Amino acid sequence: MNKGKVFRIVGPVVDIDFPPGKLPAIYNALTIEHEETTLVLEVAQHLGDNIVRTIAMTSTDGLKRGQEVVDTGRPISVPVGKQTLGRIMNVTGDPIDESGALETEERWSIHRPAPTLEEQNTSTEILETGIKVVDLLAPYMKGGKVGLFGGAGVGKTVLIQELIRNIATEHGGYSVFSGVGERTREGNDLWLEMKDSGVIEKTALIFGQMNEPPGARLRVGLTGLTVAEYFRDVEHQDVLLFIDNIFRFTQAGSEVSALLGRMPSAVGYQPTLASEMGALQERITSTNKGSITSVQAIYVPADDYTDPAPANAFTHLDATTNLSRKIVELGIYPAVDPLASTSRILSPEVVGEEHYRVAREVQRILQKYNELQDIIAILGMEELSEEDKITVARARRLQRFLSQPFFVAEEFTGMTGKYVPLEDTVQGFKEIVEGKHDDLNEQAFIYVGTIEEAREKGERLKGTKAHASAETKKKEDSEEKEQPEDVKNKKKAVKNKKKKEE
Repeated sequence: MNKGKVFRIVGPVVDIDFPPGKLPAIYNALTIEHEETTLVLEVAQHLGDNIVRTIAMTSTDGLKRGQEVVDTGRPISVPVGKQTLGRIMNVTGDPIDESGALETEERWSIHRPAPTLEEQNTSTEILETGIKVVDLLAPYMKGGKVGLFGGAGVGKTVLIQELIRNIATEHGGYSVFSGVGERTREGNDLWLEMKDSGVIEKTALIFGQMNEPPGARLRVGLTGLTVAEYFRDVEHQDVLLFIDNIFRFTQAGSEVSALLGRMPSAVGYQPTLASEMGALQERITSTNKGSITSVQAIYVPADDYTDPAPANAFTHLDATTNLSRKIVELGIYPAVDPLASTSRILSPEVVGEEHYRVAREVQRILQKYNELQDIIAILGMEELSEEDKITVARARRLQRFLSQPFFVAEEFTGMTGKYVPLEDTVQGFKEIVEGKHDDLNEQAFIYVGTIEEAREKGERLKGTKAHASAETKKKEDSEEKEQPEDVKNKKKAVKNKKKKEE
């Protein structure tokens, strides 16, 4: 067994001195027995003079120079298999849910090669999510990579939680959730939500939250991916991999890079940004054995899409769902930008002629409405042509119909969540763009599921309005009866005068 000693400790970076000729390989896992726990380190650099530089996966508090270090002879390995379902693990595969030890037949290294081109599957098939705006305008591909882009507080995590709930409940299959550098509270909420809905039995959860060292946050995405790869390659499953948040993966890489003394590149990011992202993303793919469909939340710093971190992730994705602060301000959720969101499979060959035609018509109307915004703001609606007035009215109905109540937000909104089948989504938007519901109040379209629900809500609103008008007239009549005779005569005279003038 190869052993060394702690030579230097600088925060999460630990230098280890090994005997001559016994240096561990890059990416090897080293262990230190420390205060009744085992601290795991990963070899990052060979410095010379038999010293290796490592990154700690947990806190180095209390570590001392001279402590014994053991080389495991292989990279960090994590438990894989059905036993991981319903459990919560950390970056090194240790259970953190207080439900006992996690015994599996196999452990896989988190550093694995991507599938070769001949192993990959190139078929395209739409993955129905039950979320109208996604299914219509930026459909997800089975076995593809999807990015949820947005700044702080626009609803990325809620959308991911809704996707987990919808796909697990409606489609079955296994899911893996990898929490990379996000809030512990959100992880706890997700676990409780999954427990209540019964989805937890088909989901493996792996967390490296924002309070953990950068090494853990950098590698936890690979741990989650390794668990998903086992289900794909050995169990021959179609797996869903959720990563929240890919930006934190890049951020952790930037911290590690600085700690290792590398020269930063643009905006302070690591020079290895593209290769690190590529190493993760290239492993997320469909093979002849099964598929991994990945949904990744991607934080956009200061809403700047040209920032190297989100810009680098863009190149790997099959579909993007952009969440917009402007739509949040309108009170429409999910706050998906229907014009900025894209999908590689929104083509007649994949989604069908009708779906494609309806989606493009919806985008055309919304784009026209955007162009008319300045005219409306300066001159008002009255200056628009009749055709433009109809376009604006339909755009406002479409905008509201793109909203949807979520199952995971029921306790906050008080509205029952809706899952809308793709067929109903296309039909609903088709009827709106054809003008079949121009007579309905635009408020009838907000936070409903299908077009039938919007119609029913519209009829209720009409009834409420008619009832309110009748009540107002009744009140006016009763007030008029109670008025003195001279006041009534004056009112009659004013009415008669108006009639004569007309």
